[in-house]
Amino acid sequence: MIKTHRNIPSISDIERAERLKLVIEALYEINKKVPVIVEGKKDELALRKLGFIGEIITLHRGKSLYDFCADIEERFQKVIILLDWDKKGNILNKTLTENLKGHWEEFSSFRELFKILCQKDIRDIEGIPKLLRRLEGNESPWE
Repeated sequence: MIKTHRNIPSISDIERAERLKLVIEALYEINKKVPVIVEGKKDELALRKLGFIGEIITLHRGKSLYDFCADIEERFQKVIILLDWDKKGNILNKTLTENLKGHWEEFSSFRELFKILCQKDIRDIEGIPKLLRRLEGNESPWE
């Protein structure tokens, strides 16, 4: 027998989903004017699923990190660095933040807030839409 019911979220899950949505909405508004840097295409697609319409720049585009950072510095005064918080993402984040000093600090809280709100459930940007659906009780059993 196939289950077709949705999970029933706990009060803490609902509250966490609401806080996550507030962070997403704030980031969405800033992204209308400031580009977001993510690791890869799946991360970009996740933000698009969440409704983002601003510029999203993927890190892995065949350039060295040095060339990528030089290009970003030349093109933008401000950027939002939103890399995964797994081991690889932390290493890349350290490199980008060191090379883009003065361009990202104002928006550093977004990555930290996602890390806190996603807890140990996920460690990447691409997982946020599914986590949000689960916290809200909108995830079907076959997702």
